[in-house]
Amino acid sequence: MAVNVREVAEDAGVSVGTVSNVLNRPDKVSPATVARVQASIARLGFVRNDAARQLRAGRSRTIGLVVLDIRNPFFAEIARGAEERADEHGLSVLIANSDEQQQRELMHLDLFEEQRVAGVLVTPLNEGSPQLAQIRDRGTPVVLVDRESVDGAFAAVSVDDTEGGRLATEHLLARGRRRIAFVGGPASLRQVSDRYAGAQAAVSAAGAELEFIATTVLSVEEGRRIGRHILGREAAVRPDAIFAANDLLALGILQSLVMTGDARVPEDIALIGYDDIDFAAAAVIPLSSVRQPAALIGSTAVDLLVRSQGQDVPVREHVLFRPELVARASTLGS
Repeated sequence: MAVNVREVAEDAGVSVGTVSNVLNRPDKVSPATVARVQASIARLGFVRNDAARQLRAGRSRTIGLVVLDIRNPFFAEIARGAEERADEHGLSVLIANSDEQQQRELMHLDLFEEQRVAGVLVTPLNEGSPQLAQIRDRGTPVVLVDRESVDGAFAAVSVDDTEGGRLATEHLLARGRRRIAFVGGPASLRQVSDRYAGAQAAVSAAGAELEFIATTVLSVEEGRRIGRHILGREAAVRPDAIFAANDLLALGILQSLVMTGDARVPEDIALIGYDDIDFAAAAVIPLSSVRQPAALIGSTAVDLLVRSQGQDVPVREHVLFRPELVARASTLGS
């Protein structure tokens, strides 16, 4: 059974208030008493309930982070950047995974608010969610991560995904590809729709073809399914290039193409992904991708949140990073 403050006080022969002062305001207690209380703490194995103390004070040193898919290394890297910057501010980060499900996202947001976190970082399925506004209006800072606040109501950190979609598609066009397939979904995800919009702009300017192949999620398994679907077509009607909305999809597609040997990459089908996760460069055919500064996104989101704390008017700054094209063998060849 856990030792409580009263037991420490009895063992040290002091009042509960004195133990509290030793824990929180040791300068108010004589050095001899501090030493006696600390000896009792060590002897009894007392561990202070810091969470309860923070809740009583109405504050916390914890940030809640809700991401779309923690299995995606891109979001793991965002979390790493957020944790490192939070540590510099004396904060810790609790990470939750919505798994691209609205109900799970709402549940995690509820739990974080109940725990009175210092703020919430979230990659929402719907940046216009009324729950986000309610949390903010009740005094908990909210920062959108890898999202733009459409109406400017929230602080946000994102990458110009329309520009990224254009970069990826213009690269394929420059390699002589004219039948391009964009693979991604659900289309309701802002990242997917913005990347597709960038691809549309590029092919429109070049007079090329662009096919949209919808997916239910952005995963390796879904990429394998799409790869099999494309290989099921006659060679003459297959795309000669694929732009996948993220690297996980692209890696799944690559696996399908390579395992069957029915289509050569990039000779028959050039392939580019998005995010430039570590696995992209390590693939059996190194994957071209559009790089996002994931760790910097996470650390910048924490900075915005810290600036929002204690402010009567929420910080509503939007930090927008530019993506970078990284060309490798899946589009360039050996």
